[in-house]
Amino acid sequence: MGYRTPAHRAASVKNAKNALLASRRAILTTHLNADGDGAGSEAALASWLRANGTEAWIINPTAFPDPLKFLVESEDWIVSAGSGRARDLCDQADLAVVLDTGELPRIGRVQEMISELATLVIDHHPPGDQPIGGVSFRDPTASATAELVYDVIAGANGPWNDYIVQGIYVGILTDTGGFRFDNATAACHEVAADMVSRGISPEAMHERVYGRAPLRRYRLLQSALDTLEADPQGGVSWMTIPRQAFEAVGASTDDLEGIVDIPRSIEGTEVGLLFRQTQSGEVKISFRSNGPVDVNVLARRFRGGGHVKAAGAVIPGPLERAIEEVIAATREAVANARAQGASV
Repeated sequence: MGYRTPAHRAASVKNAKNALLASRRAILTTHLNADGDGAGSEAALASWLRANGTEAWIINPTAFPDPLKFLVESEDWIVSAGSGRARDLCDQADLAVVLDTGELPRIGRVQEMISELATLVIDHHPPGDQPIGGVSFRDPTASATAELVYDVIAGANGPWNDYIVQGIYVGILTDTGGFRFDNATAACHEVAADMVSRGISPEAMHERVYGRAPLRRYRLLQSALDTLEADPQGGVSWMTIPRQAFEAVGASTDDLEGIVDIPRSIEGTEVGLLFRQTQSGEVKISFRSNGPVDVNVLARRFRGGGHVKAAGAVIPGPLERAIEEVIAATREAVANARAQGASV
């Protein structure tokens, strides 16, 4: 049958497309520590906008991931949020497009820079407590924000180029965990199939995204494995990356990719956790669920959020207290989920 934009998205797709095509200079941004979906969606939309005559600039609250810069047609389109040029571009823009998040705290310092601009949000996360206003194209049933970007571009009949195709494919590939999570719907496979028909090599793209890693990533993993703890009875396992270990190998946030899947994969684990102490003393937590526990709800207890199966939060230190509080809350969430399951 092939992919068709779901009927419930039709009005939002039209509104988003109209806002984008009416813009002459657009600022694209995404959440702190951009992932494959945020970065891929930005890269695809930037190329599409420029092909339609709109200047598009990527200004993120944290650095664009180095391993994913190949997705962007020109690295000149990526501008550091801390630069004077970024402020000048925001002052001259007529539209801000926020991708893969719809919450003010998640765009960090960019929030203030785009506060006076008309705004379009394209996101597939459940709504939060501090929503970004403006035109809204949000659908938590989408596999990835890149699927929604596809809806807009396909609805406008292209144009298509390699960078648009790559960005959409990588956004879906990464947010579905290589098409292995529950959000890997029939619809997202149909979108991916369209990208393959437009020239994507799944093998080459998987190799580009997942197949290579710097040695420091494995040195960091080596240190993290020494901290691995498991509580099968409580249904939770976790690992910790102290600030000293992170700095000793010269790691970046890109090197954390996939580490949380190790505690998640331990037999008997329903929620896997990764704790990382930052230079400022805060503690970043990654939550991953194997079962019925909604880690988006769990992360929101700590002013974080994300997806049902994958979420994150940042809380004050010290590290030991943060670990204790989060593990206690996670054990409680697992126990509640088990009790609800037993009562069904």
